[in-house]
Amino acid sequence: MPSRIGFSKATADEVVLARVGNPLHDEPLETSREICRIGETDRDLFSQLILKPFRSQARYHFGHHSSLDKNETYTCARAIFTGQESFLEKGCEIARRLYAKSNHPQIKSGDLCIVRVSNLTLESGPTEALCILKSETVDPFLSISSHQGDLRITTEHGINPDRIDKGCLILNVHEDSGYQVLTFDRAGAHARFWLRDFLGVRLLTDDSLLTNQVAGLAVSFLQSDESPAAREDGDVSEQTMAAKRAMSFFENRNHFSMQEFEEEVLRRDPAMVAKFKKYKASFEEEQGHPLADDFGITPKELDLVKKKVGGVMKFDTGVEVRLLPEFQETALERGYDETRGMGYLKIFFNSKES
Repeated sequence: MPSRIGFSKATADEVVLARVGNPLHDEPLETSREICRIGETDRDLFSQLILKPFRSQARYHFGHHSSLDKNETYTCARAIFTGQESFLEKGCEIARRLYAKSNHPQIKSGDLCIVRVSNLTLESGPTEALCILKSETVDPFLSISSHQGDLRITTEHGINPDRIDKGCLILNVHEDSGYQVLTFDRAGAHARFWLRDFLGVRLLTDDSLLTNQVAGLAVSFLQSDESPAAREDGDVSEQTMAAKRAMSFFENRNHFSMQEFEEEVLRRDPAMVAKFKKYKASFEEEQGHPLADDFGITPKELDLVKKKVGGVMKFDTGVEVRLLPEFQETALERGYDETRGMGYLKIFFNSKES
């Protein structure tokens, strides 16, 4: 399990800046001629603002299909960490690499910040990092200042730290296996050029992450229109019970086996298994990494997934019934009233909650 990162003492005081256009649109690349140094009075606030997006990101590592040394972003980071070449030179090389990869019509131009960060804390002690941020949007804001004993207001434009579009934080640990990389892309999984083409990173998977993703995938599938329960006139109660059976499968085991899951939860139904495999493949394509078929189950993650079990039954009379994870199949009874010519739903309970 990756160790927790401490951000409170981190400082950043050297930045290489660039403006990265889209070469297909004949937009140029501009890079720093000198390193931008953050003044002491601004350093603490600047450091916390640029690191804020990384406090809850999944971890990746650099990779390459033939050799890790052929991953250019990795080699640039390694050169910076080891001091083999100047920060300015390698920072500009990173910007040139991003510019070369921004050759899709939908990739937006933006401002790039490449920042050296020190004093991040891990369980093993303090470490340094390299932070790469790209902002594709510029927000207007008002600035009030004093001038010759009076106050004046001006309009300016700048980067909103809460709306930075893309970023990665490369921790200087585990160099031989591709470092640890925290990254995000606000554009979502469909703009994978940041993860795949520019960074070339792969997800660091462990039992906790796999438990969350595979159990969540099972619940999502069984409550979707693709599930067998959906064939029963879109019966939300049937879908919810199917999801509960999947959760029971995970909760009663220490180890997950895809073969056992297909046999017990999908009941060896060829059509159901095929649909789930297609659903899983779509998820893997969207996330950019495959899911393991065997792993240890982490009970703590199941508590998070269980909250997703349930749904809402909607009726044409303006009534909705919400099903929670604790829903019991025997709590509902369906019927048809001949006199009214309408179906009905009877709800059983032991006590009324306030």
